[in-house]
Amino acid sequence: MTWKSLGKTIAKIVVGINFFLRVTSVMQVPRNRRPTTALAWLLAIFAAPIPGVMALNLFGSTLLPKGRREKQAEINGFIIDTTSGLDLVTKEESWPRWFGSVVDLNRKLGAMPLVGGNDAHILADFGTTMRAMTDAVGKAERYVHVEFYLFAYDKATVEFCKALEDAHKRGVTVRVLYDHWTTMRNPASKDTLAWLERTGIPNRAMLPVNARTVLRRRPDLRNHRKVVVIDGTVGFMGSQNLVDPDYNKASNKRRHLRWKDLMLKLEGPVVAGVNAIFITDWFAETEELLQREADPIHNVAEPDTLDCQIVPSGPGFEGENNLRLFNALVYGAQERLVIVSPYFVPDDSMLYAITTAAQRGVEVQLFACEIGDQFMVYHAQRSYYETLLRAGVRIFLYRKPIVLHAKHFTVDSDVAVVGSSNMDMRSFSLDFEVSVMIRGRRFVSELARVQDDYRAQSRELSLVEWLDRPLLSRILDNVCRLTAAVQ
Repeated sequence: MTWKSLGKTIAKIVVGINFFLRVTSVMQVPRNRRPTTALAWLLAIFAAPIPGVMALNLFGSTLLPKGRREKQAEINGFIIDTTSGLDLVTKEESWPRWFGSVVDLNRKLGAMPLVGGNDAHILADFGTTMRAMTDAVGKAERYVHVEFYLFAYDKATVEFCKALEDAHKRGVTVRVLYDHWTTMRNPASKDTLAWLERTGIPNRAMLPVNARTVLRRRPDLRNHRKVVVIDGTVGFMGSQNLVDPDYNKASNKRRHLRWKDLMLKLEGPVVAGVNAIFITDWFAETEELLQREADPIHNVAEPDTLDCQIVPSGPGFEGENNLRLFNALVYGAQERLVIVSPYFVPDDSMLYAITTAAQRGVEVQLFACEIGDQFMVYHAQRSYYETLLRAGVRIFLYRKPIVLHAKHFTVDSDVAVVGSSNMDMRSFSLDFEVSVMIRGRRFVSELARVQDDYRAQSRELSLVEWLDRPLLSRILDNVCRLTAAVQ
């Protein structure tokens, strides 16, 4: 066989393989995927069949390995058993008509009940949050559970870490969880690991990325939760990572970027639900099921207490719990809907829910960032602005160089959601998240005042201004929007 004939044979084989991959992808890719996601994968495969199929095999499934999913099912049963009897609220006439069905939805999807007798304090800046968490750890008597997407031992967190170390020395059980990929990529990772080893505090990396795990699941699944629980009486959760507000990155320092977050300090029976989140993730990484400590149920002794429901979500659940909750609440809104999300890349269902709310007369406001820290997400998000503005959504851009990283929204004057979840497809499908739904006009009013402060630090985007942006920006926005659907 001559080199020429060999070349023709190889070319025919490549053409045959490309044809086979294109045909089989049409039959296989759309199965159990959103139409937009399936279309994005098909476009990638038709453009470059062999690389496209390789990428699909690596990143095409949001599911965890079977063993991890079985662990999630087991822990869901544990949560149901240990939270039975905690439904300390009864349906009241003051509830919005749709609220009861949303509570039932969350219980069915995430196993957590709605509980009454709670209080929630808003911590709207980094310093306040760090002081509150440090003080709470300093008072710990039995255990401290710490879980962060990004855990860094640096100049901004050293006092909190010292409080953990002191608690550990005096016999308090301290456990730490951190997302492996995100924490290891931070410039403070070496100092963090050295501190954990020196103190001897039990710790685990969540969703570790290595040669073995890459072969079993897509490597970009992340645990994005931020949770602290002390003695079962006090819990913290929200959007803030345990890291300096500039994330210790030289590029952020050059651009003067600093992150602004919002956390909650929770007290009351809902803290047991926050602790169940930690127990779930500790079990997933260690196979050690922590029997829930014999925590007494502490009802807050206030006349105006809050009803709260923890909503976990992530690849371990069959349904996209946070997306379903958000959609249900958006459709329930009758007067006003205020959304704060630094990364806003909704799927079609969420986009339709929000624009429909605006078109049926609900006042809808979206707070986003004037500057982006993630190029692809930033431009993908911008591609939705025209549709939102035309529907009547008011968009407020928090002024640079601050990155408004808080994640919360309010529905009318009745209900709020605060947590770690963005309104984007990554948070809906790929990241483990935790949110808390809170019913109580007092709390919603307090959160509305925080939103008023955001508004004072933002500029409102107009449709005229947006339509006048440069052509290159439009192209970048639309291209990045396509990549956001490849999941």
